[in-house]
Amino acid sequence: MKSSNELRTLLRSIDHKSYPAYKSLAGTYQFGSYLLSIDHVQGDPFASPSSLHVEIPHKNAGFPTFTYEKDCSRIALQDFLTRRLASQFEDFNFKAKGSGKSGLLSITRCGQEVLERSACQITAAGITARFHVGFPAFGRTINAGELEKILFDFLPRCVENSFFYRKLDGKQVEQAVFLAEDQEAVRHILKEEKLAAFVANGSILPRKSGVSDLPLKDSVPFVSPASMERTFTLPHRGKITGMAIPEGITLIVGGGYHGKSTLLEALQNGVYDHIAGDGREFVITDSTAVKLRAEDGRSIRNVNISMFINDLPNKKDTSVFSTPDASGSTSQAAGVVENIEAGSRLFLIDEDTSATNFMVRDDFMQQVISRDKEPITPFLERARDLFEKAGISTILVAGSSGAFFYIADKIVQMDCYRPVDITDKVKALCKDHQAPRTQAPGFAVPSFTRALPPYGRGRQGGSDRRGRDYGRGRDGGSRHEHMKIKSFGKDSFSLDKETVDLRYVEQLADSEQTSALAHMLRYALEQVIDGRKSVQQTVAVLEDLLNKKGWEPFCSSYVPCGLAKPRTQEIFACLNRFRG
Repeated sequence: MKSSNELRTLLRSIDHKSYPAYKSLAGTYQFGSYLLSIDHVQGDPFASPSSLHVEIPHKNAGFPTFTYEKDCSRIALQDFLTRRLASQFEDFNFKAKGSGKSGLLSITRCGQEVLERSACQITAAGITARFHVGFPAFGRTINAGELEKILFDFLPRCVENSFFYRKLDGKQVEQAVFLAEDQEAVRHILKEEKLAAFVANGSILPRKSGVSDLPLKDSVPFVSPASMERTFTLPHRGKITGMAIPEGITLIVGGGYHGKSTLLEALQNGVYDHIAGDGREFVITDSTAVKLRAEDGRSIRNVNISMFINDLPNKKDTSVFSTPDASGSTSQAAGVVENIEAGSRLFLIDEDTSATNFMVRDDFMQQVISRDKEPITPFLERARDLFEKAGISTILVAGSSGAFFYIADKIVQMDCYRPVDITDKVKALCKDHQAPRTQAPGFAVPSFTRALPPYGRGRQGGSDRRGRDYGRGRDGGSRHEHMKIKSFGKDSFSLDKETVDLRYVEQLADSEQTSALAHMLRYALEQVIDGRKSVQQTVAVLEDLLNKKGWEPFCSSYVPCGLAKPRTQEIFACLNRFRG
């Protein structure tokens, strides 16, 4: 390890040289109370900025142990510190001059959700923060004086004002940690009280716009119906009151533009904690909840959808169903089964984004097209068994068919953005109408033993179908460089020129989760998937590795700033949508 003075000397020695000479700076340097590592140097001033990280030991950072001893508080503190460093960088961004990205200082832009990110990690040793710096240049000539200004003036001030407890408002740190612990307490209450979700009174559910996650100003605060209202006592906030949605089948109904989909969208994002001021801090949903929808055109591989689809005219075996181009109904059927496999205990469904023939068939249609000519068993006839025999609840936004009233345990009407419990009223009306068929025989949860085929010849090395080598390098270490990743925001990424489409995996909250999925899939293809491990076993290996060893195994030469931990359900979704 070199000293900061050696870095200064080296930096001055390459001043006015050609830009690639910056690469000689790579390494780790002692800067008094922290270490600075230059992990990757950009190729020219117009390329992606250089990657750096700092490490601050706990004894220097000085944060009280209670702020990071629990997982929920640690993740909240990491999030707080990431936002803090981002705000500090704003004061110095592009203050160093030059061409291209010269003078850029950047770190992850956090949204409303609190996610575990590679940008800031707290371990037993201390705090690690990863970020980007645009190394300054005039044209393509090194401007060492401006980089010296960044590394020896701007950056030390940002680090000290972000990662040293004595420089922070202790009350703000405490509030961020305590909010996370209260949110975690609600999640424990959901399990203990057999609840699917909770929405606190006073929550602000609508968002500012279709492209903004910020709360909408002057919107109607949420108020629970009295019949569904529960009060819980949290460790820091004290008493909190709101609408408790029980396990089972819950319908959300109402006229157009009255807030049905807004409530469902808030619930689907309630699998994540949110920052203070978001309005949805205490919209808490079962952490395994999955939003299901039709995905025309997606690929399906060896999924047992016979619970919903059977006796196809082409005699295709639906117990091991595969297709490169699924219909709306087959894609939604596969989504149900795949997410049972992923361990989901709650399905969230909006009729507007579902395949109609998958959801329900009315009596008149059944008279015209007899049951023996219809291969689809609709979700209406499976929802009750999914709950009673498989323990999977459903929250469904329904607007076109009254058939779902007959299977619902709770019916909530959204009326001018306010929820009204109309369960008793609707159940009384149901007695005056002929009940539709709401259950079908032959319900059975599939056994989940399906394995993914190996990509090439697996971890022993060799060559793939295009003649490129893969697997382990000559030194026995993992090789990633040949499988190139290209991310396209939150919606998709390409790996080895194979695009993975995640547009309809609606609970991905951040593009950094998509980037993390790309790295995890690459590792799985090279090191885990062997044609014998089941999909469940593959995901378990990936999660165990991430939990125990962090991001390092999934990255090549260094851990980048720009990865966020996905849920188990999104890892399954990624594997299931990889066509390669």
